[in-house]
Amino acid sequence: MPAGGGSAPSASRRRDRLGGSEFRLRAISGVILAVAVVAALFIGGWPFALVWLVAGIVGAAEWIAMSRLAPGRGLLAVTVAALIGLVICARLEAPLLASALLVIAASAVLVVLAKGITSRLQAVVGLLGASVIAVVPSALRDDPGIGVLGPAWMFAVVWSTDVVAYITGRMIGGPKLMPRVSPNKTWSGSLGGLSAGIIAGTSLVLVARAQGWSALAETSLILVALASALASISSQAGDLAESALKRHWGVKDSGRSIPGHGGVMDRLDGFFAVAVLAGLYLVARRIAAA
Repeated sequence: MPAGGGSAPSASRRRDRLGGSEFRLRAISGVILAVAVVAALFIGGWPFALVWLVAGIVGAAEWIAMSRLAPGRGLLAVTVAALIGLVICARLEAPLLASALLVIAASAVLVVLAKGITSRLQAVVGLLGASVIAVVPSALRDDPGIGVLGPAWMFAVVWSTDVVAYITGRMIGGPKLMPRVSPNKTWSGSLGGLSAGIIAGTSLVLVARAQGWSALAETSLILVALASALASISSQAGDLAESALKRHWGVKDSGRSIPGHGGVMDRLDGFFAVAVLAGLYLVARRIAAA
């Protein structure tokens, strides 16, 4: 037997557990996306806002296609126009009322265009979901009291939760988390992802505190750890929710725009859930400051 021959099967089994070539493709595309998004984050301004506007538009297109809404092109056109308007309002620091009126007007048009009560509701939900993705990350970045730390903390928690949950679940296995919704997810992966999210979120705030990124970095570390735990749990819940929707509509992925990940909705399902929480915090902060 060749020297070291006994370790090859073990290494092969580990690669199989992680997903083999699929995991490599997922990792490579994930790293490329992460580098691009982080670079845009530190540049800020319109480059960062445009990244999320595109993500919102692509996500909306996937939602309309996946839920088979009609007329698809008309609904997408209205949604895209509304998203562009919302991003402009956010960048120009328009009053929240202006953005709210824009969403209401666009929703009314979607209700008129869509066919059937369920489709009308789904069209409006798609607009609201895409609005969260298109507006919240850059709005956090533009807030002087939050700055880079807000979106960076979201990335740290969501990405670490996703990566460690995937690896831990594959390597350890064990009881399934919600087998009817997502048969591959395990409790070991969920707890591993939760631990990673708490550590990553808290560690980033410590770095931000040392570097003076934001006044928000002075928040109590206990509160940061609790917020990171909530965000990690929300991220995993968002992932499961999208899995349930895909099962409902009988599709494997929301799209094919990201190699190894599927579509934008597949990549941002957990991030979306955290962005909803961040958006609520941002609105409360602005109302309190008014």
